[in-house]
Amino acid sequence: MESTNGTSSNALNSTFNCSLPYENDRLPLLVLYGIVLIVGVPANIVTVYLTFLEVQRKNVLGIYLLSLSVCDLMYLGTLPAWAVYIHHGHHWYLGSLACKMTGYIFFNNMYISIFLLCCVSVDRYIAVVYSLKSRGLRQMKLAVIVTSVVVVVVALGHMPVFTMAEGKTETKEKRCFEPGQNTATVTAFNYARFVIGFFIPLCILLVTNRAILSMVQASDGLNSEQKIKVRYLVLAVILFFLVCFAPYHIILLLRAVSFHFSERSCIFDITLYSPYSISLGLSTLNSAMNPILYVLASDNMRKEICRSTCCLYSGVLSRQEAGPPLSSRGDYQRNCPGLRSSEGTQEGLVVP
Repeated sequence: MESTNGTSSNALNSTFNCSLPYENDRLPLLVLYGIVLIVGVPANIVTVYLTFLEVQRKNVLGIYLLSLSVCDLMYLGTLPAWAVYIHHGHHWYLGSLACKMTGYIFFNNMYISIFLLCCVSVDRYIAVVYSLKSRGLRQMKLAVIVTSVVVVVVALGHMPVFTMAEGKTETKEKRCFEPGQNTATVTAFNYARFVIGFFIPLCILLVTNRAILSMVQASDGLNSEQKIKVRYLVLAVILFFLVCFAPYHIILLLRAVSFHFSERSCIFDITLYSPYSISLGLSTLNSAMNPILYVLASDNMRKEICRSTCCLYSGVLSRQEAGPPLSSRGDYQRNCPGLRSSEGTQEGLVVP
C-alpha cells in the first residue's frame, strides 16, 4: 500500500530495513496454538450442542452463547494456517487471497467474540439487577437482532483488510500481516482496535460484572458457597479477558503512537516484535476459555451433559434390545426424567 505522507514512508522504510527476530516466537507459539486447538475445539463443539438446546428452550442468553461458540470455532479454524506460517519461518506460501481471507476471519472473529462477551455480560446484568423487568427486556428476537448487528458491523469494519498491502504475499519475504509493515491505514486500525475493540468492552465488563457481584452478594436467596462461586467466576471472567487481550492491545497502542515519530529506530521494532507475536498468541486462549467460563462451569450445564449422556446411552441400549424408537418428546422425557423442560430454563445460564 502506498504511503500517504512522509511520516508513513519513513516508518515503513525503517521497518523494511530492520531484521526482525521471526524465529524467537516459533516454539512457544506452536505449543500455544496446539494446546488451544486441543482444548478449544472439543469444548466449543460441546458448547454448541448445549447452547443449541438452550435456544430451543427459548433461553435468550443461549443465543449469545451459541453465537460465541460458533465464532470461536471459526477463529480456531484459522490457527492451523498460522501454525504452518510460523513453522516456515513466517513465510506464507498459500497466496495473497488465502492470507487476506485467513487474516480477515481471524481478526473478524476476535472482535465479534469480544463484543458477544459484552452482550453476555449485559444480558446477565439485566437478568440479575432488573430481574422483575427482565422478561420484557430480554427477548429472543432482540438477541438475534443484536447478534446480527454485531456480526455485520464488525465484518464491514474489517473489509479494508482485502485492500491492504500488508496482505500481499507475492514478495521475496512472503510476509502475511506482519506488524512491522506500519502504514497510516494500519495505524488507524490500531487506534480503533484499542478504543472500540478493547477499552470500551473492558469498561462494559467491569461495570456489569461489578453490579452482578453486588446484587448476588446482597441476595438472601443464595447461600455463602454459591456467592463465593459467583465471585470467583466474575473475577475469572475479568482476569482472562485482561490476560488474553490487554497485552495485544497495549502493544497495538504503542505501535500506533510510534507511527507518528519519523525517526523511530530498528531497536523499537525488534524489541516489540516478540512480545507482539506472543500477545497475539495469548488472545487465542480466549476461544478455549469461553466455553469453560460461560457454559461448562455452570452446574446446570454439567447436569445437562450427564443427562444427555445417560439418555444417549439409554437410547443405544433400547435399540440394541430391538425396542421401539423414541418417537416423541414425551417418550424422551419419560426415559430421561431429569431433563429440564422449557419452563424455568430462562435463567439457567445466568448464574452458575
